[in-house]
Amino acid sequence: MAKKIRVGFIGTGGIARMQALVLQKMPDVEIVAGCDVSEKALKKFAEEFKVSHTFSDYRKMVKLNAMDAVSVCTPNYLHKDPTIRALRAGKDVLVEKPMAMNAREAQAMVEAAKASRRKLAIGFQFRFSPAAQVIKRYVREGQLGKVLFARVQALRRRGIPSWGVFGRKELQGGGPLIDIGVHMIELAHYLMGAPRAIGASASMYTYIGNKPPAALASWGAWDHKTYTVEDLAVGFVRFEGGACMAVESSFAAHLDQDVLNVQIMGEKGGASWSPLKIFKDEAGVMVNVEPAFAGRWDAFERKMQGWIACVRGEADTEAPGEAGLMVQKILDGLYSSAEKGREVKIL
Repeated sequence: MAKKIRVGFIGTGGIARMQALVLQKMPDVEIVAGCDVSEKALKKFAEEFKVSHTFSDYRKMVKLNAMDAVSVCTPNYLHKDPTIRALRAGKDVLVEKPMAMNAREAQAMVEAAKASRRKLAIGFQFRFSPAAQVIKRYVREGQLGKVLFARVQALRRRGIPSWGVFGRKELQGGGPLIDIGVHMIELAHYLMGAPRAIGASASMYTYIGNKPPAALASWGAWDHKTYTVEDLAVGFVRFEGGACMAVESSFAAHLDQDVLNVQIMGEKGGASWSPLKIFKDEAGVMVNVEPAFAGRWDAFERKMQGWIACVRGEADTEAPGEAGLMVQKILDGLYSSAEKGREVKIL
């Protein structure tokens, strides 16, 4: 049997548990360490996954010799420093989305990975989904032609998290755009071929989250007194080469139903991620292609399996730090534009 990859977690909350549940099913992986400032969360995690080394200080954990890789599952404002510390300590790192609070932090993380010659992966799972891989093959084979436009939608009618720090801009970096919009932005950017973003314009609105719930909150009552993020973000991104992207993201909006989707339109055809459809012209008619079978696997599991393969040296990461950095620049541009009330350049 191949040598086991020994993994430690910085942050042992919900997303760490989701990752650990996947890793514990892999015979070539051992979860050896956990770190959290919450003694209760750490104890629960350690007991469930039989973790032998526990820490309250990540700076001590990353020095653990009996550990090959680290997954950073902390709130956004605690992504950069633990990641850089772990990389410099010789560990390969997976950091959950979004990569950081801003592009400046993300750039420092990428540079730390290069300097330490370690591998940095970002927790973007939607690109691993069966539907995404089908669309990506259509794009690679040129069947959609030059991609011109992407529409990103990550919309909740009333999905303000009632836990964590999701409503606090100083700790999260923003609201739905950086929390759920980032998933669809990165998916669209990946499907488009990862063009360089050059400009962004956006508007953002807060009109529900900063008030007591006026209707039944399906996710529970949130803390409106500390709510400083947007409810709704709408934006437009321009890319080098002429392609563009429209973005819609909300925690709370008056719409019919929640939407999580990416649509792309090219010169020869288009595609929808959910539901998966391809739109083309064939035999003189317009046709909608619905694959009879696109594959069947869990994107989150595929993400974790891919990371371990990367750590083992068997494959390159599908979502490297550089991909996270470009997405972070897009997020920064949209937030900056909304604050300034005009389009901004993305450098």
